[in-house]
Amino acid sequence: MIELLNLPSEAPYKKLETLYHQALKHNQRGVEAISISSYDSLSGEVESRFVNLKYIQGNEWIFFSNYSSPKASQFASHDQISVLIHWPALNTQIRLKAKIQKTSPEFSDLHFKNRSKEKNALAISSAQSQPVTSFDAVKERFQSTLASMTSDQERPEYWGGYSFTPYYFEFWEGHENRLNKRQVFSIQEGSWIAQLLQP
Repeated sequence: MIELLNLPSEAPYKKLETLYHQALKHNQRGVEAISISSYDSLSGEVESRFVNLKYIQGNEWIFFSNYSSPKASQFASHDQISVLIHWPALNTQIRLKAKIQKTSPEFSDLHFKNRSKEKNALAISSAQSQPVTSFDAVKERFQSTLASMTSDQERPEYWGGYSFTPYYFEFWEGHENRLNKRQVFSIQEGSWIAQLLQP
């Protein structure tokens, strides 16, 4: 689930909200899963991964991650990302282009306090994307961390939120014979401009 809070009244957000509620009605699994592509300035490569989108608050889209992960260094060196949402239950894709930054520590603290003890134990115990000798070692470290956690456990500084603000939306709707509808919204001189694209 994605928590929608104070969405803007502009057309792309109204369309997004309608599609989101339709996806829920059609029991779309993993409705919060989004693919984020970022640029690695050291390798000159583009990398993609799925994350769980937790909030859309105003025009800010928020997820959480390890600040020491490869994607964190990519975001820091190149703050433009591409995002893809796929809801097969609606035969719909949503493409975004956006700028990304960290959320405030206070926002990350609040979210951390409202998570399950198990999820927080994993956030603390995992050196995300670093090599490990075995999966058993991962499980042992998780269990050890879980056992030592207190009820008022503080959020580690290396874990927190990211917020991205889209400046481009493309809503793709699949139809028979590839007669697909593609509607684009992009910001031009401070306003959202709508266009249709060829399939």
